[in-house]
Amino acid sequence: QVQLVESGGGLVQAGGSLRLSCAASGTIFSINRMAWYRQAPGKQRELVAEITNTGSTYYGDSMKGRFTISRDNARNTVFLQMNSLKSEDTAVYYCNLRNGGVMRGTDYWGQGTQVTVSP
Repeated sequence: QVQLVESGGGLVQAGGSLRLSCAASGTIFSINRMAWYRQAPGKQRELVAEITNTGSTYYGDSMKGRFTISRDNARNTVFLQMNSLKSEDTAVYYCNLRNGGVMRGTDYWGQGTQVTVSP
């Protein structure tokens, strides 16, 4: 029912910026949470940022002050503005939707988009 499509990844030099987008389609519940995760080769997948349907946000420690998550509820789209990128940010970035509340929500994942930061 739900599909997530990411875009905006690419190659950028350290200190540069990228803006990722994730468009959700299908039946999206009013109560939901959208998030960005990332995973580098040989490392665990980690939460980058998340945002609820009410606009409440959370960021991982290394992202605070550099990344900004936002959403357009009318278009069911979430964005991730990434500034001051570091080589350590190189990873595949995945969009995630929790459709519904914490207890009964269903998780959906996008296919991922590659972000590569060169020194």
